[in-house]
Amino acid sequence: MKLLLLNGPNLQLLGTREPAVYGIETLTSIMDRARKLAAELGCELCDFQSNHEGELLDRIGRAGKDGFDGIVINPAAFTHTSVALRDAIAGVALPAVEVHLSNVEARDEFRRQSFTAPVCVGVIAGFGGDSYLLAIRALVAHLNKLKK
Repeated sequence: MKLLLLNGPNLQLLGTREPAVYGIETLTSIMDRARKLAAELGCELCDFQSNHEGELLDRIGRAGKDGFDGIVINPAAFTHTSVALRDAIAGVALPAVEVHLSNVEARDEFRRQSFTAPVCVGVIAGFGGDSYLLAIRALVAHLNKLKK
């Protein structure tokens, strides 16, 4: 099983960016833990971070051709603004799980609107870096059910 893990804008700043909201763990540390879990689950995990919407769209658009079975995505601020990401996720027809470090429902009103969640199989938020691990487990379980 091959999973694509995408991270949107400003997530390269984790560890120093608003630690009261996002914690002190770096994106590198979170991705290391995610790759380790994926390997334990027998999966290959490829991760990519970009501050540029078009680069994320290109990755999603190639996901099927590149042999990915599913997507874990933290669209970050694009969650609340990008119809293009929503359409790309819907267009590739691969199961996707949206993930957020913070509980977006407990934050600013504008953060409660997700353009991408309706085209994902689920959303996991509020568990810091562990949100990614929960998302990987959920996506693998979902993919395994599809195989039956």
